[in-house]
Amino acid sequence: MAKAGLTSRYRPQNFAQVAGQDFTKSILSRAAEQDRPSHAYLFSGTRGVGKTTLARILAKAINCYNGPAPEPCNQCASCEQITRGASPDVWEIDAASHTGVDNVRKLREDLAYSPMSGKYKVVIIDEAHMLSGSAFNALLKTLEEPPAHCVFIMATTAPEKFPATVISRCQHYVFKRLPHGELFAHLCFVLDAEGVSYEKEAVYLLARRGAGSVRDSMSMLGQVLALGDEGLKTADVRRVLGLADQELFLRLMQHVLDQDLLRLHEMVNHLLEQGLDLGFFLQELAQCWRNMFLLSRGGAEAGNVLDLPQEEVERWRDMAGRFAHSTIHAGWQVVLESRRSILGSYEPGISLELMLYNLAYLPELIPVSGYTPTPDTYSKGDQVQKSAPKKDPSEEKKSRSNEYAASATHREIEAVTESLEEFCEKSHENELHAQEPPDKKKDWKSFVDFCCGHSRDDLTLVRMLKECCISIDNDHLTLKTDREHIRSALERNGRQKKLVSLACSFFGREMQVVFEGRSAPEIPENSAEEMVRKHPGVQKIMNEFDARILDITRNNDKPNS
Repeated sequence: MAKAGLTSRYRPQNFAQVAGQDFTKSILSRAAEQDRPSHAYLFSGTRGVGKTTLARILAKAINCYNGPAPEPCNQCASCEQITRGASPDVWEIDAASHTGVDNVRKLREDLAYSPMSGKYKVVIIDEAHMLSGSAFNALLKTLEEPPAHCVFIMATTAPEKFPATVISRCQHYVFKRLPHGELFAHLCFVLDAEGVSYEKEAVYLLARRGAGSVRDSMSMLGQVLALGDEGLKTADVRRVLGLADQELFLRLMQHVLDQDLLRLHEMVNHLLEQGLDLGFFLQELAQCWRNMFLLSRGGAEAGNVLDLPQEEVERWRDMAGRFAHSTIHAGWQVVLESRRSILGSYEPGISLELMLYNLAYLPELIPVSGYTPTPDTYSKGDQVQKSAPKKDPSEEKKSRSNEYAASATHREIEAVTESLEEFCEKSHENELHAQEPPDKKKDWKSFVDFCCGHSRDDLTLVRMLKECCISIDNDHLTLKTDREHIRSALERNGRQKKLVSLACSFFGREMQVVFEGRSAPEIPENSAEEMVRKHPGVQKIMNEFDARILDITRNNDKPNS
């Protein structure tokens, strides 16, 4: 049995046979039934979703000898001629080879003559966005006021390249990708009509790989059936199309869980040697993380959402139970964000290997708690580590996963209720209040040391504090310095607010921070020096780099060289 030409043999011949596009089909069918077609249509959408097919069916329906009717009869002479592509009244034009304005002028001249056999002359322009700008301009008048017997149908995959003046003269219908279920049903119909046995998982894989395109799915189906084996098997689909199987993904997840870098390295080499489609591999890997996330967080009903056999659902549910919830969520995001960089890399294999290593060490790469650990926390952890006996590696990994899972729920709740910056700030303030020992000496040196331990993100603050003198009077902390640039730097970038927070935490009571020192010399208003100092660009540089202005000179003040 010949397997070639599946797309041509199973091209729909009426509206009912077209898979998907129900909204557009109903409008076109009603127009044919009422014999009121529009003078110009624009069909846009991705490849292989039925644009040209529906254009031909509409041409048959409005020219059918047994019409007007909602469907063409496909038996009269007009329908048979259009089906064979031999009708003198239906012209299919490839815009890529008719881009010039001369082609459009000749077309306009020919359209002036009445149809030879049907009611309408139908002009189907495929990939119409390939027309030149001058060709579009020459077509404008005809599109707006065409002869009564003329219908234009333009099909394109790039409607954004159309002039707005052309789109405004057409009825524009956007063709959607076919849902997975409808594409799956269409492939099963073709296989049943061909008398070919098949595994449902193989058809499911073809439908997913087709990404909503009927033509792509049919082409891949014909490619697999060309092997000549009996029936459509999942193994053949994966071998011909270069796709990884579910066993490989389950093994990969286990290696990620075990942090087995050698096995992950071998797996990357296997993928490259087999010539697998890395783009689809990453798409399926992201789908695996997504499935595990739904199974781990969605309960018993989550399995009904996934288009997977029940046996695979249970296997992935078991795998999801071995990961922390937050690790699964982070892994899903890592794969999605790494896909473009991997496919665009000069060394995609190395980029893929790095991504897998990152997945394996997610618990170490992502902070366990919601705030940055302090030096006291590090020293405390070191003491515990020295005094505690060594744990079994598997127990230690399990304990780390449990600890990470416990903190994940808290982070997820905080992420919904407030922004990340507010959460980190509040967690940091709570840490300052909680970790202050009651018997610590309350002097200036101790306060500077305290600021050093809790301001690792702003070491400049500590350096400037050491240049200041201090006086403590009940609830006032006065910082004295004769260096105007230090005083102004401490008042910028939120440092004053931060100092108030640190002082309250250190002294255990509400504190106010006051600055004293020699003020900057007053500069007359509207002077050039003042304009320079208050310039937004200068202020931005001073704030971002803690800079200060030493001197301001004019170009004409400099001595001649």
